[in-house]
Amino acid sequence: MQEMSLDYHFTVEQEVGSSTYAFFGFNGTAGVWRIDALNEAGGWKDRTTVEDMDLAVRASLKGWKFLYLSSVKNELPSTLKAYRYQQHRWSCGPANLFRKMLMEIITNKKVTLWKKVHVIYSFFMVRKIVAHLVTFIFYCVVLPATVLVPEVEVPKWGAVYIPSIITILNAVGTPRSLHLLVFWILFENVMSLHRTKATFIGLLEAGRVNEWIVTEKLGDALKGKANNKAAKKPRFRFGERLHLLELGTGAYLFFCGCYDVVFGKNHYFIYLYAQAIAFFIVGFGCVGTFVPHS
Repeated sequence: MQEMSLDYHFTVEQEVGSSTYAFFGFNGTAGVWRIDALNEAGGWKDRTTVEDMDLAVRASLKGWKFLYLSSVKNELPSTLKAYRYQQHRWSCGPANLFRKMLMEIITNKKVTLWKKVHVIYSFFMVRKIVAHLVTFIFYCVVLPATVLVPEVEVPKWGAVYIPSIITILNAVGTPRSLHLLVFWILFENVMSLHRTKATFIGLLEAGRVNEWIVTEKLGDALKGKANNKAAKKPRFRFGERLHLLELGTGAYLFFCGCYDVVFGKNHYFIYLYAQAIAFFIVGFGCVGTFVPHS
């Protein structure tokens, strides 16, 4: 595992009564831990690339509770390349942690059976594993394949209605971004390919399971004339921006769309063409390309 570097700084926490205060600079991606919780949970471990999640799960199994502050802001990765590395770590790490902690959770005697079921089923299986696999396999493999095999029919309530309702309910929390909903769905389906691959790597503990690349973020580097050098557009390297898996999946979806136009009857080609274009855009590296301000 490569040496990790933190992309934030913070002041030493101060405790007054039962409260804990701390200040985080740069992007706010951090948490404040009580020393007692760290010690009781077994301390910091580097067995996976999501060591913070590892510690959080172990602390929760010891009965500690967490307070989430929604007012703390975060910064998005500055490029598609950085985002892909981040999503690989965030998908591979939890899957690998699940592999290593499953028996530890099952045999834990300090928490209730209900909490064990919640951690294993809801936290790990549904959110960290199944969500990625179902999104990619169903919408980018199985559903397009039904166009080629008309004998197999997916009910519209399963292919359209229920997923649409779930998506809308997830988007209600950010009403200012509702106009981007369709683009978000298409992009998330593209990223599900990357996340699915990372999930299998974590579960099988293969290849890049311990890869750690710090997420590149620009922060305030673009503000002010003193940092104009950071605003220069990076040199174009076509080979580095090609992603063959995305291009291959896009070609598959495009072919299925063409087949549906000629032989289909459910008008799936509307979705298939839109999703294929999204895969091509990402496959050719046309997302997250930094455009400097004049």
